[in-house]
Amino acid sequence: MSRVNTVLGPIPTEELGFVAVHEHIGYGMPGCELDTKWWKTPEERYEETVPKLRRFHEYGGGTFVDATGICNGRDVDYYKSLAARTGVHIVACTGFVGGDTALAFFARASVEYLTRQFVHEITVGIGDTGSKAGIIKVGVSRGFRMTDLDKRIYRAAARAAVTTGVPIFTHLAVDSEPAIDIFREEGLSLDRVLFGHADDGVSQGKVRDTEIADQGGRIGFDTFGYDLELPDPPFWGRPRKERLDHLLRFIRGGYLDRVLASADANCSPLGWPGVKGHTVNYLFEELIPDLREAGIDEATITTLFVDNPASFLTIQS
Repeated sequence: MSRVNTVLGPIPTEELGFVAVHEHIGYGMPGCELDTKWWKTPEERYEETVPKLRRFHEYGGGTFVDATGICNGRDVDYYKSLAARTGVHIVACTGFVGGDTALAFFARASVEYLTRQFVHEITVGIGDTGSKAGIIKVGVSRGFRMTDLDKRIYRAAARAAVTTGVPIFTHLAVDSEPAIDIFREEGLSLDRVLFGHADDGVSQGKVRDTEIADQGGRIGFDTFGYDLELPDPPFWGRPRKERLDHLLRFIRGGYLDRVLASADANCSPLGWPGVKGHTVNYLFEELIPDLREAGIDEATITTLFVDNPASFLTIQS
């Protein structure tokens, strides 16, 4: 039986439904929990998060993939309570958003140690939660070039993916050449890797998206909603139409089976104010209507949000 690990246990792939493949329950940089300016009580986090997940479920959302890596506010017991309360399947990840978010203990670790860490969290569980990770997060550190630590993390992730059958998604799709070399050296098919944030504003001109797709990789258009039209847009924002047109060119250029889309929103940001009004529900409230208006049919929308994520997330054992 094909299956995917969620925080409440493995489920058949067919039960995933509509998938938001790159989101955050709450993301923050290491140490943000010590800053009293931004500290939130569990009650405050619930008040921010539960309505967003319930609305997602009401719209028809089935699965929320949390991209918050080790050291960035990952809280699996909290995810379990949210999943039970809202009916949304939540997939937790192992791995790191980037080498520059790994605390010193992990930054000094060997590839072998990191591999064991990832495999344990996928096959045994994360801490004492009893929940198994369903995906591995890796990322390119600030500066748009992979550091030596990034490369160690990518190699460990590749080994863990080959061993366990779970996929990998990346923070940023820049500097993809060394990543692809590492995945190939470790025997990992690029079909098991989602190169994320190919659509964000700061990555443009640095991402070889069609080249990655031509080699078998998957491409994440997963920063929808971070629009420069916002009153206070983030530095990675991009004009709404420009991002949409990028996705449309990719779909119409014959790459539909390589594309996954998401919003990369924070339900309750940790250590920073977040982007006001931006939630996972942008997918239903703005993106899908934009796609329909552009002439994209329902079958293609289903491919983007149901079929492609199911294929990607299924454990390949």
